[in-house]
Amino acid sequence: MNVTVWNEFYEERKFPSVSSVYPDGLHVVLRQALVEQLGPDAGVRVALQEEPEHGLSQTVLDDTDVLLWWGHLKQEEVSDEVVERVRRRVLDGMGLLILHSAIGSKLTRALLGTSGDMTGWRHGDSELLWTILPGHPIAGGVPNPVVIPSGEMYGEPLDIPAPDELVFISSYQGGEVLRSGCAWFRGRGRIFFFAPGHEEAPIYFQPEIRRVLANAVRWAAPPPEPQPKATRQGEWPKNWWAES
Repeated sequence: MNVTVWNEFYEERKFPSVSSVYPDGLHVVLRQALVEQLGPDAGVRVALQEEPEHGLSQTVLDDTDVLLWWGHLKQEEVSDEVVERVRRRVLDGMGLLILHSAIGSKLTRALLGTSGDMTGWRHGDSELLWTILPGHPIAGGVPNPVVIPSGEMYGEPLDIPAPDELVFISSYQGGEVLRSGCAWFRGRGRIFFFAPGHEEAPIYFQPEIRRVLANAVRWAAPPPEPQPKATRQGEWPKNWWAES
């Protein structure tokens, strides 16, 4: 499995409140989390917005099974060409994890067709992440609830299409709730939005959150291509109608 972690890598260098938590960048911690959870056989690379083609050339994307996308303040500066390139790859089967503020990104809007706007937000709230689809692979081995001591409240209504599968909801100390773990199928690709991940809090260091991310990567990865079955010349395969 080949995974690419994409990050705009702006706030970590701009704001002390973020650099104190992620001094080397969110992408470094996300990469470490996946290597730790997925094991040495998984190839996990990093791509940054400042790189040529935002680090997402066609060659890189063709070699990516799952793409993690973290963006916030610089999302409108992502080129339309790269957005369209990524969108096509998702429709062709590449998995996509939309992390935190990226729910409002140009890429998300291109794939889901909605704005991703939420009804209010607030920093510093404690959060409970509740599993509401316990049989789903993304929830495997995840305690219920996951306690996040400090993060960011996103309020409903959240402008997203109805999830094909709703895995998690969050409740906050102010009483708000959020659909915080949402899965969609688009073309041949699988998409998962995971809301926890505020840049001023060490959420991606939490073991339970790392477990969710790794589970989501495994779920979103395209399945192996089925191998054709050999038949004698001129003979239909058995149960061909079920396999076609």
